[in-house]
Amino acid sequence: MSKSTPGRGFSPGADILGVKNAPKFSDAADILVDSDDIQPASLAPGLLLLADGTRFRGSLFGAETIAQGELVFTTGMCGYQESLTDPSFAGQVLTFTWPLLGNYGIHANSSESSGVWPRGIVCRELMKVPDHRDSIGSVHEFLLSHGVPGIEGIDTRALTRRVREHGTVLCVFGPLEKEQEMQNVLDNLVPPDSEDLVAEVTCSESVLLNEGAEDFDGNSLPRLAAIDCGIKFNILRELCHRFEVVWCPANMPFDEIIEKWSPDAFFSSNGPGDPAHPGAATIARETLSSAVRADFPVMGICLGHQLMGLAAGLRTYKLRYGHRGANQPVIDLQSGRVHITSQNHGFAVEDPEQGMLAPHPSGVYSEKGENVLGADFRVRYVNANDRTVEGLDLVDKSSFTVQFHPEACPGPHDAAPLFDRFSEIVAKNFHLNKVTHASRGEK
Repeated sequence: MSKSTPGRGFSPGADILGVKNAPKFSDAADILVDSDDIQPASLAPGLLLLADGTRFRGSLFGAETIAQGELVFTTGMCGYQESLTDPSFAGQVLTFTWPLLGNYGIHANSSESSGVWPRGIVCRELMKVPDHRDSIGSVHEFLLSHGVPGIEGIDTRALTRRVREHGTVLCVFGPLEKEQEMQNVLDNLVPPDSEDLVAEVTCSESVLLNEGAEDFDGNSLPRLAAIDCGIKFNILRELCHRFEVVWCPANMPFDEIIEKWSPDAFFSSNGPGDPAHPGAATIARETLSSAVRADFPVMGICLGHQLMGLAAGLRTYKLRYGHRGANQPVIDLQSGRVHITSQNHGFAVEDPEQGMLAPHPSGVYSEKGENVLGADFRVRYVNANDRTVEGLDLVDKSSFTVQFHPEACPGPHDAAPLFDRFSEIVAKNFHLNKVTHASRGEK
């Protein structure tokens, strides 16, 4: 397979007006650019065990180790590389409902992070030799290089029906001859939501991605603090076109961000796990609520939406099977328009009037809290299928949230204008002055 000078790395600040020497980071596909002689999939007999006793036989690919986690499914027909590298899948075993996985291979510079986050991959049929001129490797090679196991030959329709009807379930899979070992693992497996998954996926330190970013008229762009709860690369790309972006860890407190970076606005990303977890997610929630009270414009996506919901005094709860895929319909209650959106979440914010809709049988939900935002809110978006809350607008504040993904890559792009909406909100609050520039060390 040809690997003629494929690109490497991720640099969202590159090619932005006014930016010089933008920092560069690793892309999950870089490992294939530098790898040779990767062994083909053995397709050895494998076994998938669910906590309810359900069993499926299949064939193994990727890393031949035991996978364990919460079984979920995604309904996208393409975009599997983006799903494999989405940090929101941390802790989960991911089933692809589309029956063929890997037909166009893995591409350089097309990942959503520097790693592969699902703990295992389940599919109906694996494409062993991808058919695309730009492919730098197969899904098997990608998973093997990152140490992630996969199993094919599974009746994914039956598996998906089971999850839809009874809810997400813990599972393990691995080599057939290790059935007893896998059963022991499954018997002692705890839900990944109990782990501090946000702390696992967030960046380690804050960094300015596109210093000196300007608009077409040569004016400095507002500075945005992007709180990384498991942020996707394409979110950072979209933000860097509209703001001077500081990429911040989820556990970086509000006061520290203000003192070090003097941002003009705040943003919170997607991410994995329970939004009410007392770890890094709670620190990020406190940062967002502090920003709202201080009258900074704030936008939250996915987990960021859930964190803002908690700060507004609403409960969050585990959904029966979540919303994962590129075909999720959402209604804008203000305009009446239906957006087809990309989503990836297993928790939701309760409806202030109807409570928890489509809850998981486990009954996992947060305690009722108080509104610490200093503002009222209204539900702006709801899911067209189950009517769950998909977005909030804060009353008399320059802040809003959405459960879905405006940056959807590879698509759909119905919700992309929401970034422009936030950019316009920030522009109204942004004033260039000597004090602000002096605090940033600018002339």
